[in-house]
Formats: sequence, structure tokens, C-alpha cells
Amino acid sequence: MNSKTNPLTESQLAALEQVTRELTTEQILWLSGYLEGRLAAIQPNGKQTTAVSAMADRTETKTKLTILFGTDTGRSEALAAKLAEKAGKHNIEVHVNSMYDYNPRKLKEEKNLAVIVSTHGEGEPPAMAEDFHNFVTNKRASRMENVSYSVLALGDKTYKHFCQTGKDIDSAFTRLGALCITPLVNCDVNYEDDTEAWMNLLLKNIAPAEGTSTNERDVSTKVATEYSKQNPFMATVLDKVRITGRDSDKEVFHLELSLEDSGLTYEPGDAAGIFTQNPVVLVEQVIQKSGFTPSQTINLRTGEITIGEALSHHLEITLLTREVVQNYYTKTGIEEVGKLLGDESLLDDYLYGNDLFDLLEDFPFEWKAQDLADILRQLPPRLYSISSSQENVGEEVHLTVSVVQYQRKNRHRNGACSSFLSHCLEPGDKVPVYIEKNPSFRLPANGSPIIMVGAGTGIAPYRAFMQHRESLGIDGDSWLFFGDRRFYSDFLYQLEWQKHLDSKQLKRMDVAFSRDQKEKVYIQHKLLEHRKEVFQWLELGAHFYLCGDRKNLAKDVNKTLLEIIRTEGGISEEQAEKYVKQLKREKRFQSDVY
Repeated sequence: MNSKTNPLTESQLAALEQVTRELTTEQILWLSGYLEGRLAAIQPNGKQTTAVSAMADRTETKTKLTILFGTDTGRSEALAAKLAEKAGKHNIEVHVNSMYDYNPRKLKEEKNLAVIVSTHGEGEPPAMAEDFHNFVTNKRASRMENVSYSVLALGDKTYKHFCQTGKDIDSAFTRLGALCITPLVNCDVNYEDDTEAWMNLLLKNIAPAEGTSTNERDVSTKVATEYSKQNPFMATVLDKVRITGRDSDKEVFHLELSLEDSGLTYEPGDAAGIFTQNPVVLVEQVIQKSGFTPSQTINLRTGEITIGEALSHHLEITLLTREVVQNYYTKTGIEEVGKLLGDESLLDDYLYGNDLFDLLEDFPFEWKAQDLADILRQLPPRLYSISSSQENVGEEVHLTVSVVQYQRKNRHRNGACSSFLSHCLEPGDKVPVYIEKNPSFRLPANGSPIIMVGAGTGIAPYRAFMQHRESLGIDGDSWLFFGDRRFYSDFLYQLEWQKHLDSKQLKRMDVAFSRDQKEKVYIQHKLLEHRKEVFQWLELGAHFYLCGDRKNLAKDVNKTLLEIIRTEGGISEEQAEKYVKQLKREKRFQSDVY
């Protein structure tokens, strides 16, 4: 802090830093409003201080804000649009750009810059942000002394390198001399409150101080009455059918939910968000292990609630994150937990497959109900790719759900949402649901050829794709690559795909069932087997889709696609990578991986 402009004494500055060091974004936002009110109260007859007058002078010209977004799923883009709308109501001139379309060499020319970016996989930038990320973290980047900025990072705390892309960009901007006007905010999957606070504080820091317009209040009231993540619709279960055979070692269910009178709409490629509850047995085990009674009351952000209700519906207990283990250590000081945190390999192994009961059993501590609730993550809704087209099914939404279940430490484990949907719900029951838009996974509007690659429940959006084209009478070549374990027990929606083949709606289908022969055969092997035709389709403008497991399927298919382009195109590996990057830029390579 510049001592020439700092009017505080050393003791006042030290006290201020002590108070603000651990404040959350929401608390900082409240504090800024409090200080603004204090300032108004001490200025008699409406007189302004020199600093306030200077601020007014600066805002005589219209404030400008550039918003950049980088996304795989479309969330960052949606938040960028929301920020732009809010900024417009503060009389700010806004320019919104995807990182694909923005030249990072112009960063030094910006005045106010907001970056909203997600993190892909284990700390990697999304495809849209790769070039931007490489530029700003490279020595080629220009100085940014005249730029004021803030970064909103989206991620998932179950991943090791949580929000890494946003952190990298924030650090790069600081290194390049830019001024951070609103602190970096790292958002978990329940990001709504944090993003709202970040936006409000950012706009307060760059815009003239003025109240929310009547129009904005009216819009907020209207939106609150619509069904959304904040206000989910209670959908009735219409049907639930197991679609794997008796001999399958997997349970996969097809569910049909009613959206009648909800006003909810969706497109092929979108997801349904389901608010779930934790397995009853696990909740009982945690309560018993901790010595609580279910009726003990605690306080969450939503208000007072019993610990039983909190563990059932509001707190994540079926899986662990690094933050939860860190919180556990901070509260308990148990040496063995500290050693676990100090060994990345050991921590990775522990996080995989363990739940809250394991943590309580492995590292005993006398917990108070409130203290335990405070260290846990909020239970986020689970997203499922929609397996229907609304053009075909009307006011319904269909889901394809694979039950997560396994044995570990002599206990049977269940996934929170998959077991809830598959084992706890029956036709007639209701479940809270909302629609999560995914503009980054869309059918081409012009009926261009499509290549659909998916394994297991990754077939879900392709069922929606085919229903959509059939209902609208859209002609266009389509080719499905599908993989699972066994033909007779795991070929999901087999009869439907056969009908699409017979009607010529589906031109080609190649399947890989890994355990039907001695040597395992996977989707990537089928792609290689038809490499010549795959490349020809791409050259003729086909769109390539990938849906399924991020860790294995996505990695293998991406590697295989590069190999096909390199060999069939007769080009170098570097040129093949540029080819794939161009496909992504043109939205002809889209993925929905998890």
C-alpha cells in the first residue's frame, strides 16, 4: 500500500488487515456497503470528501468493462451474460468475448477486465481458454499496469487442482502489473451465492455508487417465481425401468419425469439437475459414530435445522474433498491427518472411495454437531445428461442413471444420487429438478453429419439427438460408436438403435463390448478400425461428439482422434493438434465428460 495515500496509522492498518484477512466475499461486500453508509453519515449537508469528488469526476465518462469467458459446459458463458446484464443497469459500457474470439495482445489496452473461466479435468484450461492461458502465463505477455481486473474461477472441489485455470490467470495478471480491484473468487459446484457476491462487489468497485434500479428489482422478483436451481420443480416420477440385463454387473435405470405445468424447457445436450438425499444407512452410521442424537439442532446458511436433516439433505457425506480433510485437521490437530495432507499420493488414495464415516472412524475425535457441520461441504445437486428430446416427449424429461455401488472396508457403499433415484423412488414419487443448459453440446442446426462417441450412460444425449432429428424431420447422416461391457446385458436402448438403423435415421453403428472376448475391445479400437471413413466424414464437415468418462474414455478417444487425423491426413503431430483445435473452435468437436 502506498504510504503517501494511506491516511491510516500503523496500528489502524494492522487492525484492518487482521479483521479483513479471513473475510469471505459476501462479508467483504457487506462491509463495503456498511462503510459507504458510514461515509454518508459523517458528511453534513451532502458535502463530499475530496476522494468522493474525485471519484465522481472519474465517472463523468461512461465506465467500460470487458468480460472474457472460457468454458466447456457453457456455465462461464451464462455467467458472463448475467454480469453484462447487471453492468448495463449500472450504465456501464460492456463488451463480452469468448477467449476463442479475443486477441490477448489487446489486454494491455483494457481499462476494466472481468474474467470468468472454468477448469477442465485436473487443472487444465478448457479448450476455449487454452491459447489465452498459454499467452498470459508465457513471457510474451505484455505489461498491464493500466488494467484493473478481477477473476471468477469455476471448479469442483473433488478435483485435486481446484479452479487452477482461474488461479493461473489471476497470478499472471498480478505478475504483469495489473490492479486486482476485486479478489479472486474460487467457486465450487454450488456457485450461485459466490458469483452473485463477486458480481455485485466488482460492479460497486468500478461503477458510480447508485442504488439498484426499479427495473432490476422487478426482474429479480419475476425470476424468483420461475423454476430454477434456486427454486427447483417437484417433478413426478412417471416410470422407472432397469435397462441392463439380469446377468449384468451394473444397474442402469431409465427414468421418466413429468414437467407438466413447470414451464421448464430444454434442448438435446442439456442436463437435468437433481437435488438428492444421502443414503439412510450412511447417515445413521455417521450420527451413531459421532454420538449425536438426530434431533440436535445446528445452524446452516439456510437457518436452524436438525443434524439428522442436515446430514440427510444438506451436507456432502458420501465423498471427501481435500478441503474437508484440511478442515478436519484444522479443527482436530490430529497428527496423522496432517501427515496425510503432506503426502499427495497418500491423500489421493485416501480420497478415492472413502466417505465421512471412514474419516470419523480412522481419525476419532469428540465432535460437537455444529463443529462437524461447519467443516463439511454443502451437498450439491447431481447433473444427468438428458436422454430425451422435448420435441418428442413433450412435458417430460428422461434420464439414464447408472447406480454407483461398491464394497470397501467391509461396508457396502452407494452413490448419493444414483442410489436415491434408482432404489428409493417409485412412480408417483416426486423429486426436485431443474434444467442445466449446456450450449457447448448442441446438434448442428443445418443437419450436418454427426459422429457420436459414447460409453455406458454416455449414450444418453445421443438418444435425445436422434429423437430430435426424427421428430423435426431433419435429414443428416449420423454414426454411433458405443461401448460397454457385454452385448447381451449392457447394450443400452438396443431396440431403439436398431429401429433408427432400419429407418435410415442412423446411417452407421459400431459397437465395442470389452468383455465379450479374450482380448478387450474398446471404442478407440473401433475408431481406428474405421479411421479412413472417420477422417472422410470430418473432411466433409461432420461434427464429432464425445460423452462419458473423463479419466479414461476422453483421454483415449482424444489420443485416437489425433492419430487418425495425423495418419489419414498425412500431417505432423503438431498439425493434427491444430486440426483438432480448429474443430473445437468451429464447435465441430464437442464433449460432455464427467
